[in-house]
Amino acid sequence: MATSTQSPNAGEISAPLQRYVCIHGHFYQPPRENPWLETVEVQDSAAPYHDWNDRITAECYAPNGASRITDVENKIIRIMNNYTWISFNFGPTLLSWLHDFAPRTYRMILDADHTSAQHNDGHGSAIAQVYNHIIMPLANEADARTQIRWGIYDFEFRFGRKPEGMWLAETAASRAVLDLMAQEGIRFTILAPHQCARVRSLEGALPTDQAEAEEERPWTETPNSSVDTRRAYRVNLDAGRSIDVFFYNGPNSRAIAFEGLLNSGVDFGRRLLTGFGDESLVSDNDSALLSHVATDGESYGHHHKHGEMALSYAIHWLEDDQHTPMINYAAFLARHPPTWEAEIFDDTSWSCAHGVERWRSDCGCNSGGHPGWNQQWRSPLRQALDELRDATCPMAEKLSASLFTDLWEARNDYIQVILNRSRSNIDAFFEQHATHQLTQAERTLALELMELQRHAQLMYTSCGWFFDEVSGIETVQVIAYAARVLQLAAQLFGKEGEALETKFLETLGTAKSNLPELGNGAEVYRRYVTGMKIGLEEVGAHYAISSIFRSYPEQGEIFCYNVRRQSHKVFSSGRGRVALGAAWVDSRITEETEEICFAVLHLGDQNLSAAVKRYDSSDPQQIAAFETFSHEVAEAMRRANLPEVIRLIDHLFGGMDYSLLSLFADEQHRILQAILTQTVAEMENSLSKIYLDHTSLVDFLNECGMAPPPALEVVANYAIGSMLRRAIEADNFEADSVLSLGQRAKAEHITLNATELGYAAGQRMKRAMVQLEAAAGADSTVMSKALSDALVMAETFRQLPFETNFWQAQNIWNDLLRRSDRSYWTEEWLQEFRKLGEAMNIGVDQLVTEEGVSVF
Repeated sequence: MATSTQSPNAGEISAPLQRYVCIHGHFYQPPRENPWLETVEVQDSAAPYHDWNDRITAECYAPNGASRITDVENKIIRIMNNYTWISFNFGPTLLSWLHDFAPRTYRMILDADHTSAQHNDGHGSAIAQVYNHIIMPLANEADARTQIRWGIYDFEFRFGRKPEGMWLAETAASRAVLDLMAQEGIRFTILAPHQCARVRSLEGALPTDQAEAEEERPWTETPNSSVDTRRAYRVNLDAGRSIDVFFYNGPNSRAIAFEGLLNSGVDFGRRLLTGFGDESLVSDNDSALLSHVATDGESYGHHHKHGEMALSYAIHWLEDDQHTPMINYAAFLARHPPTWEAEIFDDTSWSCAHGVERWRSDCGCNSGGHPGWNQQWRSPLRQALDELRDATCPMAEKLSASLFTDLWEARNDYIQVILNRSRSNIDAFFEQHATHQLTQAERTLALELMELQRHAQLMYTSCGWFFDEVSGIETVQVIAYAARVLQLAAQLFGKEGEALETKFLETLGTAKSNLPELGNGAEVYRRYVTGMKIGLEEVGAHYAISSIFRSYPEQGEIFCYNVRRQSHKVFSSGRGRVALGAAWVDSRITEETEEICFAVLHLGDQNLSAAVKRYDSSDPQQIAAFETFSHEVAEAMRRANLPEVIRLIDHLFGGMDYSLLSLFADEQHRILQAILTQTVAEMENSLSKIYLDHTSLVDFLNECGMAPPPALEVVANYAIGSMLRRAIEADNFEADSVLSLGQRAKAEHITLNATELGYAAGQRMKRAMVQLEAAAGADSTVMSKALSDALVMAETFRQLPFETNFWQAQNIWNDLLRRSDRSYWTEEWLQEFRKLGEAMNIGVDQLVTEEGVSVF
């Protein structure tokens, strides 16, 4: 919207000022992958979701890709991809997880960047981020450059274009860091207003070789966040380089994050309009005003429930009602290049009042939830990691001389392997960086060396220092990355590498815990990290144990490992079973390989023991010994002589050192859940039988106005709830049975688990919509059947005495409407499809696209 503004200097009407709004979301989660498995294991605190990435995706990342605007009757009238309209960055490690585990959300994010370029003169709204969220001013130059290059390459790999901007972890910045970013082609970044030291006009600026004339452009100090945030600034750097900086509006950003501004989309929009401030104070050389904010993206849905809906409505209100366009930073720079220069305070950030001390000292910044605690552990934690990094660097350089032409250039390019671990891509990496054609043993050495470098980056992830206690999950995570560095150093550098752990624990032992029972960081390492360390034998043990409960193919995958089965036999006797076999195990990360043989004895439920050892199938003596052992075990099982089986296993393997506790967490949970499911199913069947046997008595008591005895009431609650859940989840969905159980629950005043049943109904509805999506464009009979099934299900769920979460089903309906080839759809089919939308609370007749165009 253009407005006329009175110039404070000329007293005349100046050129019209353009007004824009930009909302930046920093979307990021700490990496949570087990360093040995390369996957996020189950986290019970995130239940009912698998882990916190999964939960926050459901609460924030996915909803922002398909956010709702509703009418006064709470019917959905617009579904928006918020990422299209805002500026955003996603942490590369989080995007990697989304790619693998939330592909629909991942696609929404990439689609939004592509679409946003159409609204912003060809400039996409996504910007890059330093790779794994380290505090850049505290990194050495080599690590900082790697972080920038990895962040840029990851962005190009995913978004298919070069990034114009880059987000700094915690906005932690220094002039040296900005210069490194400029050297790598980054055009702009976003900082907090208190990070600005001083500003001056660029009008009349002269080349650097005429610096004596600079006094004609005096600096203005900007203490206490007083910088004018409505414009972009240029920061001049070394050798003629520069980078542009946006200082976000501090008060408005804080209101989003901490003051409940997201309770109302209109209030949010109005607050953003205040960011234009007093336009009579605009400088003569400003042609536009930018009201912009920056917060954690998780504010929109995770920290603030339905925050993504407030964001959607604010965008709609600003654009449609206030005629104030949304813009991203790159487009703003293209239209309105900086006319002002700035200098920043070195070693500052957005989340520490003391600069960057939060990540190296007990500065007083913490989460505020534990009065009396201190964070004196932060300094020795960083010292321990710095000592480890600095000790491994010369060892790595020495070993790399026979493998790589330049260790550090190889590390900078290793991101190409991290993103694509195919054999051909690894071959290309070695062709570019290896000193010669590497043998398989040398390839493993070289990959282990690169992995040591990767984990030496990951161990500096900022979250490890952010919170209050050295035993917190984020701090344990960075210590686990350090443990992986130590393990690799011991494998690569021999005794010199093995000695590093002693020194590391000595320093970490000075990191005092606030919990007396833990003592210090060294004890945290021993208690929570040591048990995480695994080698190929432990992977083999996992395979052996889980093979009792599941059928593996001859060649399969276990997390980041491949398993090739050589042999596998199972012998049973009553409830007892024995599994014997041999397999090759190799790492897809380092190409390390080991052959193992195993024996597993399962006596039912959780009673299981296993033995694993190295095996050489090219050795005739080992082959003969294992065949004799297998024959003897088979004979002992035939006679049901379990003590003899145990003796035979002990004799060949030297004992059984593994149990269900040896399984990786996800498989352990899966197997225990399978055991529990069988037990619970037996209980449910028994309780359902008791209930059904006495249904007529319960009905008669209700007719007489008498309350059933407490025991019968408990049985009824459990039986009706379990039967209803089973009916909802059934592949062969029977609406009459579901409705009958729902009516009975209401009539008998049954207390249902609304959360569990609502979630189950939502998942079942999603399955039906996935089937409809798969049928779109197929034979008309198949399409009609899938549509009819989905419609019956949606109408049934709406009649139940709890709320069904239709969110994912609604998204698929919306995708079908926009993506499917509508030439396949008859008018009759479209009418049924409209009814399906209405049954899922979509205001079909009012529904419009993001651009405000009617859908039907």
